[in-house]
Order: sequence, then structure tokens, then C-alpha cells
Amino acid sequence: QVQLVESGGGSVQPGGSLRLSCTASGSIFSIPLMGWRRQAPGKEREPVAMLTDGGTIDYTNSVKGRFVITRDSAKRTVYLQMNNLKPEDTALYYCHADIELTSGERYDFFGQGTQVTVSS
Repeated sequence: QVQLVESGGGSVQPGGSLRLSCTASGSIFSIPLMGWRRQAPGKEREPVAMLTDGGTIDYTNSVKGRFVITRDSAKRTVYLQMNNLKPEDTALYYCHADIELTSGERYDFFGQGTQVTVSS
């Protein structure tokens, strides 16, 4: 059993900042990739940022220069620092991870989501 637990969402005014955290727990052997996706009302879920255990980072174009993804592998935690937030960043943010289990199986896992609302 694997769990991804997120925290750090909330409401903020345009131009503000928030920091999301996500910690993985369970029968984990390794985590090749961790990242964040988001889903706004009426829209499809989209990737926001991802970070591999080899250090490869990728951001969707709309957040480049504003969001920073980092991870603490020892804590099995990924962070998303979101700066200069805009109303269009309002969405439910989901942590996701590509996880290799101690059984040798490998799956994608998602957290329950944390709401980010940017409004004046």
C-alpha cells in the first residue's frame, strides 16, 4: 500500500506565494519520478512540474519562471514553490509519483489533491 499525502494549499491574492508538499509512504523501493498536476473546473488535468531522481526537471510553459519543484529523496517528499500566483493558477493540485514497490511492481500513484485558489 502506498499513500501520497499533500499539504500547503489555500487561498491567496494575485502575486502571492504558496508552497505545496507531498510525502510518499508505504512499501516503496524507489521513486523514479515525482511531480504535480492540476485540474481547474471544467478543464482536463494537466501536468505542472516533474522531477526525476536523476535530477531532470520539466515545467509546463505557463508556470516557468514562477514555480520551482524540489524534492528531498530521503524524506520521500516533493515540494512545489509557487510564486507570483495568477488567477489562472486556481485549480486542484495533485501530487503524482512513479513508484517502484518492494515487490518489484511499478505504478503511478496520485494524492487526494489540495485546492489552490488565487483571487482578489
